[in-house]
Amino acid sequence: MTDRSDVLIVGGSIAGVRTAEGLRRLSFEGSITVLEAGPDLPYDRPALSKQVLAGGESAESVRLRSQADLDKARIELRRGCRGVGLDVDARTVRLDDGTVIEYSDLVIATGSAPRRLPTAPAGPGVHYLRTVRDALDLRDAIDGPVRVVVVGAGFIGSEVAAAAAARSASVTVVEPYAFPLSRVLGDLVGKRLARLHESKGVQLVLGRSVREVGDDGAGGKRVVLDDGTTLDCDVVVVGVGAIPHTDWLAGSGLDVADGVVCDEFCRASAPHVFAAGDVARWPNELFAESMRIEHWTNAVEQAGVVAWNILHPDNPRAYAPVPYVWSDQYGSRLQIVGRPRAEDEVRIVLDDPAGDSLVALYVRDQGLVGAFGLNAPSRMLVLRRSLAARASLDEVMATFTL
Repeated sequence: MTDRSDVLIVGGSIAGVRTAEGLRRLSFEGSITVLEAGPDLPYDRPALSKQVLAGGESAESVRLRSQADLDKARIELRRGCRGVGLDVDARTVRLDDGTVIEYSDLVIATGSAPRRLPTAPAGPGVHYLRTVRDALDLRDAIDGPVRVVVVGAGFIGSEVAAAAAARSASVTVVEPYAFPLSRVLGDLVGKRLARLHESKGVQLVLGRSVREVGDDGAGGKRVVLDDGTTLDCDVVVVGVGAIPHTDWLAGSGLDVADGVVCDEFCRASAPHVFAAGDVARWPNELFAESMRIEHWTNAVEQAGVVAWNILHPDNPRAYAPVPYVWSDQYGSRLQIVGRPRAEDEVRIVLDDPAGDSLVALYVRDQGLVGAFGLNAPSRMLVLRRSLAARASLDEVMATFTL
């Protein structure tokens, strides 16, 4: 069976839905079809850890749009439909049920999946967080005085640790780097984040990786580290990054390298094919860097640019944002703007232990390239604007010395 859609969007999370809505806001009257591999209505994935897991909210609270909303916008959502093949010459996508859909323009918004540890396959007592069902199952598993081992101290792992600690669990976090987030933010800021975890009773095992996860012989789990240390627990949660969903593009001829490779206009390497969200890799001229970003703000902003560029092929807009991500942990707000690296020069420009706030600037080649903020949202808003305006380091520093 062959169907047709003027704009076909493969992926029903935030980037896909916002692209469809962006087209309608720009007065596009053609047909729009969104393919969602899962069974649910589109939902907000970052909220799984921030609202469902930590806040105890319902699955409905993270829903992006109701069916009535989609119908009103004339967006056809097909749930349980997975793309398995793309023919860029014929402009068709083949689905797992054998259906073929022709398109005029295609948007790849298939997102990413949790990176799996071969030594920690998902199963009883071992959790990965990606779907609503994952969040609900994990929330039940960590509710109460259970022993939880979290593998990975990035944003997801840290948010899970904070949620588990708030639910009276005994929490241990295993992280291969010297400190939480030190791979990106360096040791100076990483030490501060380590203190945040430890102040809430969370034990950190740093500089260690997981060699094996198995049963402890008493109904629980046993985590064996690379130095032979064993950690017995009831629940294991793995948060070690994500991998873009691009397997289905094999043989399509698209340029794929840790994501769908695009130009500065979010156009993939075949005509009438775009990418948005976690799966897209593009050159950000503001930072002179190819990047792929797995954050909510990027998905929303990139979707708007893709919608414009589909409708204005002769007047496309380059996508050159200042990356922004936030995380809520232990009642604190963590924010990163720009592209900080661990090897950058770090300048602490605000440090208020009493208010538990911190702002660190990241300097490279005498220019500001990023910033980290702990409980300093107004400062971080200004810094994101400064980066977008290419403000000089002296101009930025002056705002902290007034």
